Amino acid sequence: MWHTIEQIFPYAIIYTIPLLITALGGLFSERSGVVNIGLEGLMVVGAFAGSFTIFKLQASHPNEGWVLWVGLLVAVLAGIVFSLLHAFASINLSADQVISGTAINMIAGAITIFMARNMTGSGNIRVGGFSPFDVPGLSDIPVIGPLFFTKTYWTTWLILAVLAVSSTILYKTSFGLRLRACGEHPHAAEAAGVNVKRMRYIGVMISGAFSGIGGAIIILTYAGEFTGSVSGLGFLALAALIFGQWRPLGVLAAAFFFGFATTVANVSQVIPSLAEIPPVILKIFPYVVTLLALVVFSKTSRAPKAAGEPYDPGKR
Repeated sequence: MWHTIEQIFPYAIIYTIPLLITALGGLFSERSGVVNIGLEGLMVVGAFAGSFTIFKLQASHPNEGWVLWVGLLVAVLAGIVFSLLHAFASINLSADQVISGTAINMIAGAITIFMARNMTGSGNIRVGGFSPFDVPGLSDIPVIGPLFFTKTYWTTWLILAVLAVSSTILYKTSFGLRLRACGEHPHAAEAAGVNVKRMRYIGVMISGAFSGIGGAIIILTYAGEFTGSVSGLGFLALAALIFGQWRPLGVLAAAFFFGFATTVANVSQVIPSLAEIPPVILKIFPYVVTLLALVVFSKTSRAPKAAGEPYDPGKR
């Protein structure tokens, strides 16, 4: 049993990281008052932009590590730009935020495949990614070392640092207070001198940046190829956000929970103790777990009060 957990755990962390950063992006957006179910589409855009950039750069600069970081940066910028569509529709046009997010998901999947086929001749983009490594010294610690410090990636530590910074910004700074106020009582925030629309734009743009890097991390760690989809991880990230009660540490726990469930489904056939279970059961396992978790915790979920409601300065 312990050997099985030891095998699964590093992969669970790998699957958790894109979920975590994307859910954090959704956290900033919803804390500002804008529901963003377009996380899936923003991840797809980031995955495409990052992989295409790396594909082109690796052709002229093979085996150069900086190329991967440039790809991540481009994924961030692409996510921000694409998220502005949702921000404009939701904030300036007061459109239904669920419909706007759905449109983002539909547009992203179609336009990235179209561009990939026209730019590369096929819908797939294969690139080289980061190499896993064991953290020197820490990987030798009994019990903890094999679980947390083996087969790890630089992006894992980057995203954990982003989590710590995000938590500090949300709860220890005036910016975080203003952002949360816009999602709870926007009219009171406006009366206190806060520009609600600007804060909501910033929240949505952060969600675009984080989702974009989440999509690119999928390609650069375990996927290795852009195929026009992120296999529903954007919706799992949204579930992790709700399950985590719109709090950074809660989101971390929920993302790991769903990441572990996804790992069981994806690596089951190479682990002897899990290979005996019918594959179809393991494939649907993460989604069944997601539904059960949301049903169980839906009554205690407390979303930001103004999330999903267009801001009208004339209303009181």
